[in-house]
Amino acid sequence: MWTDKQRGIRVSQQELLCKNACGYYGNPVWQGFCSKCWREKARPAAASRQDERPSSDGTPLTFSKFEEKKSTEKGRRINTMRRLFWGSPSPPKPQESSERHANVLKPYQSLEPGDFTGFLKILKGPSSQRLQSRCTAFLNTMEAYHDLPVQKQSDLVQDFFQSFAEYFSSFPEAQVTRIMEHVEKLIMTRLHKWVFCHDSCDDEQKDLALQRRIRSLNWITPQMLSVPFPDKKTAVTGDPFLSAITAIIEMDAKRAPQDKLACVSKCSQHVFEALSTSNSEPANADDFLSALVYVVLKANPPRLHSNMQYVIRFGLPHSLMAGESGYYFTNLSCAVAFIEKLDGPALNLSPAEFDGYMLRQRAPSEGKRQQVAGDTQHLLVELKGRQEKLDQGMDALNVQLQNWVKAVHSQLDEATAQLALVQKEVAAQGELSQVSPSSSHNASPQEDDEDESVLVLADQREGNTDC
Repeated sequence: MWTDKQRGIRVSQQELLCKNACGYYGNPVWQGFCSKCWREKARPAAASRQDERPSSDGTPLTFSKFEEKKSTEKGRRINTMRRLFWGSPSPPKPQESSERHANVLKPYQSLEPGDFTGFLKILKGPSSQRLQSRCTAFLNTMEAYHDLPVQKQSDLVQDFFQSFAEYFSSFPEAQVTRIMEHVEKLIMTRLHKWVFCHDSCDDEQKDLALQRRIRSLNWITPQMLSVPFPDKKTAVTGDPFLSAITAIIEMDAKRAPQDKLACVSKCSQHVFEALSTSNSEPANADDFLSALVYVVLKANPPRLHSNMQYVIRFGLPHSLMAGESGYYFTNLSCAVAFIEKLDGPALNLSPAEFDGYMLRQRAPSEGKRQQVAGDTQHLLVELKGRQEKLDQGMDALNVQLQNWVKAVHSQLDEATAQLALVQKEVAAQGELSQVSPSSSHNASPQEDDEDESVLVLADQREGNTDC
């Protein structure tokens, strides 16, 4: 039975969808539901738990009192969010300021996707002063009440997002989504230090447990997970999943949920690229999930559980329920759940073999070790060749630099000699110019005397002719 091999980790597309059959992606953290169905399921359960508590006089609550308490609690929560967002118990009536409302919305219509700087400029403009003040008031309130349980904080943030989105209800859905992504980045970048890995939850302990679990599974090879790796004929150097490993590690450095999701999407895209170079056949969902499990095992990302919970609690619902990012994040959640429950049959190993690997009594086969050693040796040889080429290039560059310095010095000497000659010529011309005016001045009186003698002779000749 243990010799029957399977290709990848088999998870059907139907298993990734919400158990409530709403069409959105589910998540193991939400017991297979999507975020919307999970919240609808969790809130009545919380209300029923409050109903089971005895009243102040010791008598159990009746159904009518329960309904009254439920409606009061709901109304108080809605009014609280309205005060945070609108600055008054109820939002302004649209007909009272429709023209002003249109002027506020007009700059947001030309907002480009991903232009967070442009969004901030519009939000700081005079027309958006009211929206900016609401965001500031909400941030100040959340920071003042940062000791609230993290689930309460999550509910407040999600309600704020919903209230803010209603302000742009006249926009197309795609445009509202684009604006809300900027709002999420603005709000959660400020709140990250208050709500990430909160003291009211056990995220830190689960992070340590998950890291220890991944570290104990570092003996797992790609072949055990049925991950397609490049053939010997394929010219691929090193681990083809290195870019994906780097991308998933970068997730912890981001603060906004959408930026963390972008790292997950980038990692998944690198996984598909690696699979396309490793296998002649197109990558399927089983290959992708197996490769993603391998990437998580090799990367052992810091605070993975806390990062995923942060995205789940404070990310925009549409980013997790649908689209490319929702699909990739759901697969990452499945990969983590698979790692936490990993056993021998999942790796085509007997329980005894699995326990032997976990207790470090066994190691991967000698053939695999030799393959790894051969790949490492190949990398070392390639690095040595690149180092030699680099040294040769440096020597050639050094020779060229010395020749250039010599050429510059020779040109300098020639220029200096030419400058000396020019200076001599200029000095000689200056001396000649000083001598020529004095000689011309001495010659002019003699010329005047000669002219006068010529005139006298001419007069005498005219006199003789008259006689």
